[in-house]
Amino acid sequence: MASAPLPPGMTIGILGGGQLGRMMAVAAIQLGYRVIGYAPAGDNVAASACDDFFENGWGERDALAAFASRCDVVTWEFENVPLSAVEAIPEAMLAPHPKALGIAQDRLNEKRFVEELGAVCAPYVRVENDHDFARAVERVGTPGILKTARDGYDGKGQWRIGSAHEVEGIRFPGRACIYEGMVAFETEFSVILVRGRDGDIRFWDSSANTHDGGMLVHSVLPAGALVEAQVEQARKIAAQTAEALRYVGVLTLEFFATQSGPIFNEMAPRVHNSGHWTVEASATSQFENHIRAIAGLPLGGTATRFASVDMRNIVGEDALAAHEILNEGGEPHLHLYGKRDARDGRKMGHVTRVSHEAP
Repeated sequence: MASAPLPPGMTIGILGGGQLGRMMAVAAIQLGYRVIGYAPAGDNVAASACDDFFENGWGERDALAAFASRCDVVTWEFENVPLSAVEAIPEAMLAPHPKALGIAQDRLNEKRFVEELGAVCAPYVRVENDHDFARAVERVGTPGILKTARDGYDGKGQWRIGSAHEVEGIRFPGRACIYEGMVAFETEFSVILVRGRDGDIRFWDSSANTHDGGMLVHSVLPAGALVEAQVEQARKIAAQTAEALRYVGVLTLEFFATQSGPIFNEMAPRVHNSGHWTVEASATSQFENHIRAIAGLPLGGTATRFASVDMRNIVGEDALAAHEILNEGGEPHLHLYGKRDARDGRKMGHVTRVSHEAP
């Protein structure tokens, strides 16, 4: 793509059909762009916000070529888009660079990459089989967590190990994993940044995040004294990561806030659930700034406009009664994603509450 800003009326392609793609598409439309999506057949809620949508497999190179031929720039909404599919699209059209996707798709590569930039990670060992697993537990100790090296998200592909005796009860998944030692932390927090094509980097305030079963359920601002004391160090790692990748767009790094400093958890080369509050509470949302960045437009401000912010995910069948939230005080901002199947553990929407008063 040329270095000049993408004019209105041009087309942004989004790989993936979930709620993040839907919210990016809305932001792109607001800025005057057309949007085309691409994902395998399924409950592709992003399609409702797109001008057109390709429901084709990731391995269908002819379909990918047809999709790319109609786009001026292509991005993605989740990090498990197969790298082979991304590489079927001309590199000059892609933002961010696919290198970020390749690193984030393998937990071992991801940890090694950020460690070289000065980040501190929990102790970890690569695990290829049952024998490796037993030795990893001996080396790292317990409690710990076994994670598939690839394709895990929202707690999927993870097994918590409370003691060495539990190893025998875990059926090894038969693919590469890593075993990590558990970190004693007070809270988790995100560093979300946007980097423009000109190298300009801006950060949103970091929320304190609560997870349930590995899935984010709650993000709040202010994040508390411990997080606020560690944000500067975590931002330095995030900025170095973005620079090393020559990143364009929104990038998220998650950290554990511990008494000894921030411990890196994982990276998401995309807009992030813990940044959904930016739609109502920030000068420019993460979704709009991602579109601005990949289109070569000036970045918007990232200042938080309220004294306190509370964002909660709506999961599973809770979505069936979600409109009742609108009867509550505090002017809740409700977002439902239009998903058909309200099954357990599935993100169906979120609600954000903001206040000019400190908590």
